[in-house]
Amino acid sequence: MHSFIRLFNNDFLSQPLIAKRKEIWRNKEDAPREKLMKKGVEFLSDSELLAIFLRVGYKGKNVMELAQDVIATKGLSWLLTANSKEFCDYKGLGPSHYVQLRAVMELARRYLEEVMLRQSESLNSPTKIKNFLCHRLGDSTREVFACLFMDNKNRVIEYKELFSGTIDSANVYPREIIRHALQVNAAGLVVVHNHPSGSVKPSVADKHITGVIKDACELMEIRLLDHIIVSGNKSLSFLEDGLL
Repeated sequence: MHSFIRLFNNDFLSQPLIAKRKEIWRNKEDAPREKLMKKGVEFLSDSELLAIFLRVGYKGKNVMELAQDVIATKGLSWLLTANSKEFCDYKGLGPSHYVQLRAVMELARRYLEEVMLRQSESLNSPTKIKNFLCHRLGDSTREVFACLFMDNKNRVIEYKELFSGTIDSANVYPREIIRHALQVNAAGLVVVHNHPSGSVKPSVADKHITGVIKDACELMEIRLLDHIIVSGNKSLSFLEDGLL
Protein backbone atom coordinates (compact mmCIF):
# COMPACT_ATOMS: atom_id res chain seq x y z
CA MET A 1 0.00 0.00 0.00
CA HIS A 2 2.76 2.41 0.96
CA SER A 3 4.64 1.65 -2.25
CA PHE A 4 1.48 2.41 -4.27
CA ILE A 5 1.11 5.77 -2.53
CA ARG A 6 4.76 6.62 -3.21
CA LEU A 7 4.34 5.64 -6.84
CA PHE A 8 1.14 7.71 -7.10
CA ASN A 9 2.76 10.76 -5.51
CA ASN A 10 6.00 10.59 -7.44
CA ASP A 11 4.76 9.62 -10.87
CA PHE A 12 1.21 10.95 -11.17
CA LEU A 13 1.27 14.23 -9.26
CA SER A 14 4.58 15.21 -10.77
CA GLN A 15 2.93 15.38 -14.21
CA PRO A 16 1.59 18.79 -15.33
CA LEU A 17 -2.11 19.29 -14.73
CA ILE A 18 -2.54 21.25 -17.99
CA ALA A 19 -1.79 19.42 -21.20
CA LYS A 20 0.82 20.93 -23.46
CA ARG A 21 -0.79 22.80 -26.37
CA LYS A 22 -0.71 20.77 -29.54
CA GLU A 23 1.45 22.22 -32.26
CA ILE A 24 -0.55 23.00 -35.41
CA TRP A 25 2.39 23.62 -37.74
CA ARG A 26 5.27 21.19 -38.22
CA ASN A 27 7.51 24.04 -39.24
CA LYS A 28 7.17 27.00 -36.89
CA GLU A 29 7.91 29.39 -39.76
CA ASP A 30 4.64 28.30 -41.39
CA ALA A 31 2.61 29.68 -38.46
CA PRO A 32 0.74 32.83 -39.55
CA ARG A 33 2.44 35.15 -37.04
CA GLU A 34 5.92 34.02 -37.98
CA LYS A 35 5.05 34.02 -41.67
CA LEU A 36 3.77 37.61 -41.40
CA MET A 37 6.92 38.75 -39.61
CA LYS A 38 9.26 37.02 -42.07
CA LYS A 39 7.49 37.56 -45.40
CA GLY A 40 4.94 40.34 -44.89
CA VAL A 41 1.20 40.53 -44.42
CA GLU A 42 0.47 40.35 -48.15
CA PHE A 43 1.70 36.72 -48.24
CA LEU A 44 -0.99 35.50 -45.83
CA SER A 45 -4.28 33.99 -46.94
CA ASP A 46 -7.63 35.24 -45.61
CA SER A 47 -7.83 32.29 -43.22
CA GLU A 48 -4.29 32.88 -41.93
CA LEU A 49 -5.07 36.53 -41.25
CA LEU A 50 -8.26 35.53 -39.46
CA ALA A 51 -6.37 32.93 -37.40
CA ILE A 52 -4.02 35.65 -36.13
CA PHE A 53 -7.01 37.72 -35.14
CA LEU A 54 -8.91 34.87 -33.43
CA ARG A 55 -5.79 33.59 -31.62
CA VAL A 56 -7.39 30.37 -30.35
CA GLY A 57 -9.95 27.82 -31.50
CA TYR A 58 -12.03 25.60 -29.27
CA LYS A 59 -11.98 22.00 -28.06
CA GLY A 60 -11.78 19.73 -31.07
CA LYS A 61 -10.89 22.47 -33.55
CA ASN A 62 -7.68 24.50 -33.57
CA VAL A 63 -7.61 28.14 -34.58
CA MET A 64 -6.45 27.48 -38.13
CA GLU A 65 -9.26 24.99 -38.71
CA LEU A 66 -11.77 27.43 -37.27
CA ALA A 67 -10.51 30.25 -39.49
CA GLN A 68 -10.59 28.04 -42.59
CA ASP A 69 -14.15 26.92 -41.79
CA VAL A 70 -15.38 30.51 -41.36
CA ILE A 71 -13.85 31.64 -44.66
CA ALA A 72 -15.04 28.52 -46.55
CA THR A 73 -18.62 28.47 -45.23
CA LYS A 74 -19.36 32.15 -44.73
CA GLY A 75 -16.76 34.12 -46.63
CA LEU A 76 -14.82 37.26 -45.86
CA SER A 77 -17.68 39.63 -46.70
CA TRP A 78 -19.96 37.90 -44.17
CA LEU A 79 -17.29 38.17 -41.51
CA LEU A 80 -17.07 41.93 -42.03
CA THR A 81 -20.79 42.67 -42.36
CA ALA A 82 -22.60 40.16 -40.11
CA ASN A 83 -24.59 41.63 -37.24
CA SER A 84 -23.68 40.70 -33.67
CA LYS A 85 -26.20 37.85 -33.38
CA GLU A 86 -25.23 36.23 -36.69
CA PHE A 87 -21.56 36.57 -35.83
CA CYS A 88 -21.78 35.21 -32.29
CA ASP A 89 -24.05 32.31 -33.32
CA TYR A 90 -21.14 30.82 -35.26
CA LYS A 91 -19.38 28.28 -33.02
CA GLY A 92 -15.96 29.55 -31.99
CA LEU A 93 -16.80 33.24 -32.51
CA GLY A 94 -18.01 35.40 -29.67
CA PRO A 95 -18.79 38.95 -28.49
CA SER A 96 -15.16 39.82 -27.82
CA HIS A 97 -14.22 38.83 -31.39
CA TYR A 98 -17.13 40.84 -32.77
CA VAL A 99 -16.25 43.98 -30.80
CA GLN A 100 -12.54 43.79 -31.64
CA LEU A 101 -13.17 43.19 -35.34
CA ARG A 102 -15.58 46.12 -35.60
CA ALA A 103 -13.09 48.37 -33.81
CA VAL A 104 -10.29 47.33 -36.20
CA MET A 105 -12.55 47.90 -39.21
CA GLU A 106 -13.51 51.36 -37.99
CA LEU A 107 -9.87 52.31 -37.40
CA ALA A 108 -9.01 51.15 -40.93
CA ARG A 109 -11.95 53.07 -42.38
CA ARG A 110 -10.98 56.26 -40.57
CA TYR A 111 -7.37 55.91 -41.65
CA LEU A 112 -8.33 55.48 -45.32
CA GLU A 113 -10.76 58.38 -45.11
CA GLU A 114 -8.14 60.62 -43.54
CA VAL A 115 -5.56 59.74 -46.19
CA MET A 116 -8.01 60.27 -49.05
CA LEU A 117 -9.39 63.55 -47.75
CA ARG A 118 -6.12 65.05 -46.54
CA GLN A 119 -4.50 64.25 -49.86
CA SER A 120 -7.37 65.73 -51.83
CA GLU A 121 -5.60 65.18 -55.13
CA SER A 122 -6.49 61.52 -54.59
CA LEU A 123 -10.13 62.46 -55.28
CA ASN A 124 -9.42 64.15 -58.58
CA SER A 125 -11.76 62.10 -60.76
CA PRO A 126 -15.42 61.00 -60.66
CA THR A 127 -14.31 57.36 -60.39
CA LYS A 128 -12.14 58.04 -57.34
CA ILE A 129 -14.91 60.06 -55.71
CA LYS A 130 -17.38 57.20 -56.24
CA ASN A 131 -14.88 54.67 -54.86
CA PHE A 132 -14.39 56.80 -51.76
CA LEU A 133 -18.14 57.19 -51.22
CA CYS A 134 -18.75 53.45 -51.69
CA HIS A 135 -16.05 52.80 -49.12
CA ARG A 136 -17.57 55.33 -46.75
CA LEU A 137 -21.29 54.58 -47.05
CA GLY A 138 -21.73 51.46 -49.16
CA ASP A 139 -22.11 49.03 -46.27
CA SER A 140 -24.16 51.26 -43.98
CA THR A 141 -27.40 49.62 -42.84
CA ARG A 142 -29.15 52.97 -42.40
CA GLU A 143 -29.80 55.56 -45.07
CA VAL A 144 -27.40 58.49 -44.79
CA PHE A 145 -27.22 61.76 -46.73
CA ALA A 146 -23.80 63.42 -46.90
CA CYS A 147 -21.84 66.06 -48.81
CA LEU A 148 -18.34 66.48 -50.14
CA PHE A 149 -17.60 70.20 -49.96
CA MET A 150 -15.12 71.32 -52.63
CA ASP A 151 -13.02 74.40 -53.30
CA ASN A 152 -12.90 76.28 -56.62
CA LYS A 153 -10.36 73.74 -57.96
CA ASN A 154 -12.62 70.81 -57.04
CA ARG A 155 -10.37 69.76 -54.16
CA VAL A 156 -12.11 68.29 -51.12
CA ILE A 157 -12.47 70.62 -48.17
CA GLU A 158 -14.58 68.33 -46.01
CA TYR A 159 -16.79 65.26 -46.04
CA LYS A 160 -19.78 65.62 -43.75
CA GLU A 161 -22.80 63.43 -42.99
CA LEU A 162 -25.79 65.73 -42.55
CA PHE A 163 -29.00 63.70 -42.41
CA SER A 164 -30.12 60.13 -41.80
CA GLY A 165 -33.32 58.20 -42.33
CA THR A 166 -35.47 58.02 -45.46
CA ILE A 167 -34.12 60.53 -47.95
CA ASP A 168 -36.90 62.83 -49.14
CA SER A 169 -37.79 66.50 -49.06
CA ALA A 170 -39.28 66.12 -45.58
CA ASN A 171 -35.98 65.49 -43.82
CA VAL A 172 -33.24 66.79 -46.14
CA TYR A 173 -32.92 70.52 -45.62
CA PRO A 174 -31.14 72.41 -48.42
CA ARG A 175 -30.63 75.43 -46.15
CA GLU A 176 -28.44 73.29 -43.85
CA ILE A 177 -26.36 72.19 -46.82
CA ILE A 178 -25.94 75.77 -48.01
CA ARG A 179 -25.23 77.03 -44.50
CA HIS A 180 -22.39 74.55 -44.08
CA ALA A 181 -21.06 75.22 -47.58
CA LEU A 182 -20.79 78.93 -46.76
CA GLN A 183 -19.24 78.12 -43.39
CA VAL A 184 -16.36 76.19 -44.99
CA ASN A 185 -16.18 78.56 -47.99
CA ALA A 186 -17.05 75.82 -50.49
CA ALA A 187 -17.35 76.70 -54.17
CA GLY A 188 -19.00 73.43 -55.11
CA LEU A 189 -20.34 70.24 -53.60
CA VAL A 190 -21.14 66.63 -54.32
CA VAL A 191 -24.16 65.24 -52.50
CA VAL A 192 -24.42 61.53 -51.79
CA HIS A 193 -26.73 59.09 -50.13
CA ASN A 194 -26.83 55.33 -49.83
CA HIS A 195 -29.49 52.73 -50.55
CA PRO A 196 -29.20 49.87 -48.02
CA SER A 197 -31.61 47.90 -50.24
CA GLY A 198 -28.83 47.13 -52.72
CA SER A 199 -30.27 49.09 -55.67
CA VAL A 200 -28.78 52.38 -56.84
CA LYS A 201 -31.76 53.28 -59.01
CA PRO A 202 -32.87 56.82 -58.08
CA SER A 203 -36.39 57.21 -56.73
CA VAL A 204 -38.80 60.02 -57.55
CA ALA A 205 -37.92 61.56 -54.16
CA ASP A 206 -34.19 61.33 -55.00
CA LYS A 207 -34.74 63.25 -58.24
CA HIS A 208 -36.96 65.82 -56.57
CA ILE A 209 -34.58 66.63 -53.73
CA THR A 210 -31.70 66.90 -56.22
CA GLY A 211 -33.60 69.61 -58.09
CA VAL A 212 -34.37 71.48 -54.86
CA ILE A 213 -30.71 71.39 -53.78
CA LYS A 214 -29.55 72.48 -57.22
CA ASP A 215 -31.87 75.51 -57.17
CA ALA A 216 -30.67 76.46 -53.67
CA CYS A 217 -27.03 76.18 -54.75
CA GLU A 218 -27.57 78.34 -57.82
CA LEU A 219 -29.08 81.11 -55.69
CA MET A 220 -25.87 81.20 -53.62
CA GLU A 221 -23.53 80.75 -56.63
CA ILE A 222 -22.39 77.34 -55.41
CA ARG A 223 -21.98 74.57 -58.00
CA LEU A 224 -23.77 71.26 -57.44
CA LEU A 225 -21.22 69.01 -59.09
CA ASP A 226 -23.03 65.70 -58.73
CA HIS A 227 -25.44 63.57 -56.74
CA ILE A 228 -24.18 60.04 -56.21
CA ILE A 229 -26.14 57.07 -54.90
CA VAL A 230 -24.13 54.16 -53.47
CA SER A 231 -24.98 50.66 -52.30
CA GLY A 232 -22.25 48.18 -51.46
CA ASN A 233 -19.64 48.65 -54.18
CA LYS A 234 -22.18 49.95 -56.71
CA SER A 235 -22.79 53.60 -57.49
CA LEU A 236 -24.85 55.85 -59.74
CA SER A 237 -23.90 59.38 -60.79
CA PHE A 238 -26.71 61.79 -61.62
CA LEU A 239 -24.28 63.78 -63.75
CA GLU A 240 -23.09 60.79 -65.78
CA ASP A 241 -26.66 59.55 -66.26
CA GLY A 242 -27.88 62.95 -67.48
CA LEU A 243 -30.10 63.50 -64.43
CA LEU A 244 -28.40 66.69 -63.25
